[in-house]
Formats: sequence, C-alpha cells, structure tokens
Amino acid sequence: MRIYSAPPDKFIPALAKELKQHISMPDWAFFVKTGVSRERPPLQEDWFFVRAASILRTVAMHGPIGTQKLRTKYGGRKNKGYKPEHNAKAGGSVIREILQQLDKAGFTKQELKQLHKGRIVTPKGQSVLDKVAKQFASPSRKSSKADASQIKE
Repeated sequence: MRIYSAPPDKFIPALAKELKQHISMPDWAFFVKTGVSRERPPLQEDWFFVRAASILRTVAMHGPIGTQKLRTKYGGRKNKGYKPEHNAKAGGSVIREILQQLDKAGFTKQELKQLHKGRIVTPKGQSVLDKVAKQFASPSRKSSKADASQIKE
C-alpha cells in the first residue's frame, strides 16, 4: 500500500506516533508561533510531530521540495485589522528544524534533480511511510469477492 491511497486524516497522526521514536521536540516549540498569521502557539501538545509527519508526507509526494514551498503550503490568512486580509507564509524556523531532524534520522536528504533543488525521501523514509500506510489498507477486490461467494454458500 502506498501513501497515495491512505486517508491523510488518519495517516498523518499514525505517522506522527512513529516519528516520536526518531525525532525530538525542541525546547522552544512550546512557546513559538508557527507563522506571522497566527496569534498564539499551537494548542496540541504533539503539534511538532504532526507537522513533521505532514512535511514528510509532502516531501514524499512532491519532492524535491524546499523550505520556501513548504512555507507557502503551511501559510495562512493574515488578519490586518480593518484592512483586507492577505496570504502570509508560515515561519521557516519550524520547517527548517523539522527538515534537519528528518535528515539526521535518515528519512530525507537534499538532492538536485535537473533544475529542482530540495529534499527527497530516502529508502529508509519510504519504508517507514509504507509501514504506516499498510495499517490503512483496504481488503483487495479479489479477496472480497471470494468472501462474498463463501457467504452465499
């Protein structure tokens, strides 16, 4: 089972649990906002691991990808008071820290593919993604047809 067919709302929290064994949350993570468009730090205690899982999934699906593209992806609408809202990028420090820890753990690496420079998933990272994605595998059509024929008999 590949990560493309796993539902993201279930896959990312499961991957976050797996990543807790390999990366650590920095001390400053409890006090930092994730971007200029946010008013407060995240409320979840394990938000760092959830963001790391989401970044690893994004790197696997869209790599090579760099910090600037990820800042755009995780950005949001900046409240400017009575003025119209505008898009604001997410903070780069959190994203860089996560990418560096994923590199250190051996899940990603920097690479230059043609004109695109950024992070890609290593075979070790792909195996972790596939292992987590197997939890959400639906039974194959052949086995479900066989099961249906046994029920009728």
